[in-house]
Amino acid sequence: MALRSTLPAALLALSCLQAFAAEPTSVKREEVGNRVSENIPAIPGELLDKLNRYQNTRGAGFAGWTREGCVLVSTRFAETAQVHRVCQPLGMREQLTFYPEPVGGIAASPSKAQAEGFVFGKDKGGDEFSQLYWFDLRTRGVSLLTDGKRSQNGGALFSPDGKWMAYAGTGRNGTDRDIYVRNVATGDTKPVVTEGGSWGASDFSPDGKRLLVSRYVSAAESYPGVVDLDSGKLEMFPVDGGKAAFGGFAFAADGRSVYFVSDEPIDGKPQEFQTLRFHDPATKKFEVLTANIPWDVDGFTLSEDDKRLAYVTNEDGISKLHVIELPSHKAVALPELPIGVIGGFDFSPDGKRLAVTLNSATSPSDTYVIDLAARKLERWTRSEVGGLDASKFVAPTLVRYETFDQVDGKPRTIPAFYYRPANVPKGRKLPVIINIHGGPEGQSQPTFSPTAQFLANELGVAMLVPNVRGSTGYGKTYLSLDNAGKREDSVKDIGALLDWIAKQPELDASRVGVYGGSYGGYMVLASLMHYSDRIRAGVDIVGISDFTTFLTNTESYRRDLRRAEYGDERTPEMQEVFARISPARHSDRIASRLFVAQGKNDPRVPYTEAEQIVKAVRNNGKEVWYLLFNDEGHGFQKKANADYFGAATMLFWQQNLIGE
Repeated sequence: MALRSTLPAALLALSCLQAFAAEPTSVKREEVGNRVSENIPAIPGELLDKLNRYQNTRGAGFAGWTREGCVLVSTRFAETAQVHRVCQPLGMREQLTFYPEPVGGIAASPSKAQAEGFVFGKDKGGDEFSQLYWFDLRTRGVSLLTDGKRSQNGGALFSPDGKWMAYAGTGRNGTDRDIYVRNVATGDTKPVVTEGGSWGASDFSPDGKRLLVSRYVSAAESYPGVVDLDSGKLEMFPVDGGKAAFGGFAFAADGRSVYFVSDEPIDGKPQEFQTLRFHDPATKKFEVLTANIPWDVDGFTLSEDDKRLAYVTNEDGISKLHVIELPSHKAVALPELPIGVIGGFDFSPDGKRLAVTLNSATSPSDTYVIDLAARKLERWTRSEVGGLDASKFVAPTLVRYETFDQVDGKPRTIPAFYYRPANVPKGRKLPVIINIHGGPEGQSQPTFSPTAQFLANELGVAMLVPNVRGSTGYGKTYLSLDNAGKREDSVKDIGALLDWIAKQPELDASRVGVYGGSYGGYMVLASLMHYSDRIRAGVDIVGISDFTTFLTNTESYRRDLRRAEYGDERTPEMQEVFARISPARHSDRIASRLFVAQGKNDPRVPYTEAEQIVKAVRNNGKEVWYLLFNDEGHGFQKKANADYFGAATMLFWQQNLIGE
C-alpha cells in the first residue's frame, strides 16, 4: 500500500531508505464495507463454523446502582456493548442504550440527586474523542453534556447530593486534560483546573465545596491536590520522597481526613507496592491499612453513608476483595468468592450490599451481589458461552521462568500464565503462541479468553501469557525496568521465554508464534526483529513500529504521557535509542510471517505505524497480511469486525504456525 504524501518527514525518510530494498511482493487487496484486507485468503466455512460459538460468548460488567436497588451492567447483545438494567438475581436484562458505537465511562447519579439517571461516554468510530451524555431514567431522554467537538471527555463524578458533576476534558486546547465542574440543574459548566497536563477528579467533599484532584504523569508518578470550588484555589499536597504513584483518593465522613492509595515512602523507607492509607491532617493520624499485604491495591470505594469501605488487592494477578467498617477499620467477613479477577465494584445506595464484576479464566465477566449482613453471594447475571461446555475450558497455571539478569545474586524470574490443551496424546509436541500485553504499564491476568479456549480445544495450541518487565502488579522496581533506554530488556524476556519453551518436552520450539496489541504489537515486531530464527509467525495489532514517528503522530493530549514512559524523541540520546530499537528501521531482520491489523481512527497508535511496517517488510520481498478497519480505533469494538479479525487470525495460525 502506497504511503500518503502527508506523512511526516521521519516516515518519508524511512520509505526512501526502503526504496533500495528488494522488490516488494504483489498485493491482493479487497475492500468490503469498512474493511480493507490485503493478502488475506478467503476464510473457509469450516473454520467460521468452528469459531462461531466461541465468538458468541459475552460478559456483563457491573456499572452502577439505581436508587431502587437495580444494577446497571454493560453487555453486548448486538454489535457493541450497551447499558442494561437488571433488577433481581438472574433477572431480565433491559437494554437502555442503543447505539452503533459502544458506550462506556458509565457513572450513575447518587441516591440523593434530584434527577435519576447515569452519564455515559461515546465516541465515533473508535476515535476516542468521547462526548458525555446524560440518560434520564424517568423520561428515558438522552442529552449531550459536553461540547460535541473534537475533544476528549471522561471521568464523570457526582457530588454526594448530585448537584454537581466533575469531569476531565481537552476542550480548552486539545492537548491538556483540564477539570470541569457542571451544575447539574442549570447546565452551567466552568473549568476549575487549567494548570496544564493530564488531570482527573477523584472525590467531592461531603459538603460539595471541595474537589480532590490529581495530575497524572506516568504509572509511577502522580501529584494529588484539592480545589476550593468557590474560590478556585488549587492546593497541592506534599509528596513524600518527591515522586510517587497514587491511586484512588477519597474524603472520609468528616470531610477533612482522606483515604488514598500510594507507594510513597513510609518513615523514609521506600515502598514497592501501592497500599491503602488513611490520613487526618488535623490530628496527624496516619495509618497504612494494608501493610500486611505485599501486593498492590487496585482500587477502593466508600459507601454513600461512609460506614464501609471496599478495596481490591492484586495478588500475583488474582483479585482479592476486602471490606472494612468505618471509622474503626475493622475487617468485615465476606462469603467465599470464585477465584478470578474483579472489575467494577460499588455499594448499593443503602450500603447493605456490594456489587462486583467477577471474571475467571473459564467464565466471562458477570455481576454478583454480596449481602454483607448475611454474608451471602448471589449471581445477578449469567452470560452466555456460545452454548459451549464450560467444564471443558482450560484454566491456566502460573509459571515463572528465569531471564537474563539477576536479583540479589539469583536469576530474575518472569511470571507467565500457561494455557495447556487437555488430553494431549503422549509424545505430541504442541505449537505455542506467546501473547504479550500492551501498556507497557499493563498486566495480563487470568481472565476469560475465547481465543485461548479455541486455540487449546479446537486447534491444539498452547498459549503463554507473560508479564515481562515493565508490567504493573509486581512492584515499583519491576515497573521501571524497561524505561527509556532499557526498552529492549523486555524483549530479552521474550528471548528467555523461548529458551524456556525449548526445555519443555510437550512444547514444539520450532512452532512458536507471537501475538500482541498496542505496545504488545511493538513487542511482537521487536521479537521478530531479534528472534526470527526462533519464531515462525507474528500478529501485530495496532502496534508501534517506530517510536519517533509514533511520538510525532500520536494525539497531542497523549504525547507527554508517552514520553514519560518511552523517552523524548526530540533529544539526541533518545533519537539514537529509537533508531536502534524501532522495528521499522530494521525490517530486513524480520524473516517470520507477519499479520498486521489496525483501526484507521486510532488516536493512540496512528494507522501510519501499521502501514510503514507493512511496506517496509514487503519491500524486503516478504509477504504480509494486512487488515484495516475504517470504522475502528485502538482495537476492534464492533462484533462483525472483531469476528472477522479473529477468523483471519486463526487462519493465519493454521497456515503459518500449526501446519499439517
